[in-house]
Amino acid sequence: MIRPWCGIVDSNWSQTRMEAGFPPQDSATTREILTISQLNRAVAGLLDSSIPPLQVRGEISNFTRAASGHWYFTLKDSTAQVRAVMFRHRAQSVGFVPREGDSVQVSALAGFYQARGEFQLNVEAMRRAGAGDLYQRFVELRERLRGEGLFDEGLKRELPSHPRCIGIITSLQAAALRDVLTTLRRRAPQLPVVIYPSAVQGSEAPAGLIAALHVAARRAECDVLLLVRGGGSIEDLWAFNDERLAREIAGSPIPVVCGVGHESDFTIADFVADLRAATPTAAAQAAVADRRDSLALLQAIVRRLVTAGRRAQLTAEQRVDTAARLLRSPAARWQQRAGLLNALAMRLRAAGRQTLSLNRQRTESLGRQLVAPGLPALDTRVDALGKRLARAAAVGTVRRHEFLQALSHKLDLVSPQAVLQRGYAIVQTDAGDVVRSAHEVSAGQSLQVQLARGALDVEVRSSRTSAQDDA
Repeated sequence: MIRPWCGIVDSNWSQTRMEAGFPPQDSATTREILTISQLNRAVAGLLDSSIPPLQVRGEISNFTRAASGHWYFTLKDSTAQVRAVMFRHRAQSVGFVPREGDSVQVSALAGFYQARGEFQLNVEAMRRAGAGDLYQRFVELRERLRGEGLFDEGLKRELPSHPRCIGIITSLQAAALRDVLTTLRRRAPQLPVVIYPSAVQGSEAPAGLIAALHVAARRAECDVLLLVRGGGSIEDLWAFNDERLAREIAGSPIPVVCGVGHESDFTIADFVADLRAATPTAAAQAAVADRRDSLALLQAIVRRLVTAGRRAQLTAEQRVDTAARLLRSPAARWQQRAGLLNALAMRLRAAGRQTLSLNRQRTESLGRQLVAPGLPALDTRVDALGKRLARAAAVGTVRRHEFLQALSHKLDLVSPQAVLQRGYAIVQTDAGDVVRSAHEVSAGQSLQVQLARGALDVEVRSSRTSAQDDA
């Protein structure tokens, strides 16, 4: 059980002073003046001798693991908080590393850190006691908004590669503002910066941040908004876990870069922003390109333009030289054409003379062939050819006549008329059908009989059939 401070009664005050390390004092003479070191040492002695080992439950906040392996953190509840330290040889026996918002139960000794004059708990053992209320609320809101799709990567917008104006939403007194302005001034001093001031901690902060987003959207003077704040406990950063703020960031018409806290700090605003930066400085670096990189790129572009311009100039000069070689004066062109015309005229006159000479030679040759001594021979030849042609035509006519007679004889042999000439007749009904059997006619039926010369109209009186016809 903890003994209250008032348990040190006046009757034992002198003894307690000596045990705690206070120097002896003669109350009857003078009051001693203490140094700070003496005071803190005495208070530490009083705590060590007055408060037994404790069992304390609280929520982890401001957790830090030093390079030495010691853990430094704050234990808090809804109304109070106390600093705590867990040295490396004790922390190694804990089966987990606490996180911001974890609820734990510790075994600790009340202590006093004399160098800073601060009361603290020296934790000797730790075990989980469930997640803290704030952290649990953070997790529930994060999962609900994730389920609604507010964190989807498809909703994230790319930042402009060369923004014309940068907006900053933060507190005017925040150290993060100085870091961001310093970074922007170093990387892109030519860019204008607009600050939309707002509280970044406390119950009024969410409404102020939302109002700043509305002002930035209404004025539409910036291409990128930086939502920044320095590090702190989960309570200090709680304004950035507000659901209304998260929805405003997701619906902002201007891309938002969130740089809240340190690299290990995560808020709901980080998840809904278009880009999450580990720190405010990193947010400024992500929003603008380094001036040196831009200058290097510009110089490279200038070099390419100069090279392309020089190449185009040389090409144009070559084209001019070629055109100059091909270009002639009108007088030279007419002289060339006149020379060509003269040459063509000379060739035409020569060709005319040559053609005339050839025609004259052919005429003379034909004249020599048509002289009188040659005409009788030609007449004799023509007569002979005429006789041969007449004989050939007569022979051909005889052969064709004989061929036609042979064909006519063959036709006579198979002609029905030839059969009729031998005394046969063709019997037909009135419909023109040929009668081949006595069974096909009946008594009293009219028939036509075709003879070799003429025809007969007959009437059947009776019909007879032979045994061969019946068979």
